[in-house]
Amino acid sequence: MKKLLALLLPLAATTTFAQRNGDPKLTELWEPKAPIVTPGKTAADAPSDAMVLFDGRDLQQWESDKGGPAPWTVGDGAMTVKPQSGGIRTRQGFGDCQLHIEWRTPAVVKGEGQMRGNSGIFFMGRYELQVLDSYNNTTYSNGQAASMYKQHIPLANVSRPPGEWQSYDVIFTAPRFYEDGRVKSAARITVFHNGVLVQNNVEIWGQTQFIGVANYEKHADKAPLGLQDHGDPVSFRNIWIRPL
Repeated sequence: MKKLLALLLPLAATTTFAQRNGDPKLTELWEPKAPIVTPGKTAADAPSDAMVLFDGRDLQQWESDKGGPAPWTVGDGAMTVKPQSGGIRTRQGFGDCQLHIEWRTPAVVKGEGQMRGNSGIFFMGRYELQVLDSYNNTTYSNGQAASMYKQHIPLANVSRPPGEWQSYDVIFTAPRFYEDGRVKSAARITVFHNGVLVQNNVEIWGQTQFIGVANYEKHADKAPLGLQDHGDPVSFRNIWIRPL
């Protein structure tokens, strides 16, 4: 083996040298050109190709998850869950996307565990990224803030104190299905919570379930983004999305 390596190494070095001294233009790609996108002034600002889902003024892009106008309240640049009114969803459907969303749990702490500042972001109306006051608040690890609910525990708890604004920046890849309903490729998600990586391209096991194991059911390529009413007046602002 040592003799063979001694013979092969000079040959490999000669081949590499020849490649490095060839025409560099052979590895240059000029087409297609990357589209020009103007970034926001800060990382939280919507880039020029994003769709703004909430700009602090109205709920025009949203509706009740039961149909009809979105029932939540709007004020001071934020929209806030109106407890017991039901969740809301976007009027438009999305598949693969980049999402920026900011959220705030109530400054006055009431309850503990899952009963403290609870809401959720449902990609395609099915796959929940948990929103929760997880600052000095003990609950099950796959149900805390930034968990994929009842599936993936976040890599870190970077929760800010209640009453302070927090952010999620998300890359979501929608699942693909065969015609017969079998899963061709599972959904995947990457999440930054307050700028810290907490979900690293994890595979989503299926539709979020409160009881039992997650499972996939074939659905459309695009579906609305949902926000949950879990009975707490959680607020949201500065929501924008880029279909990918």
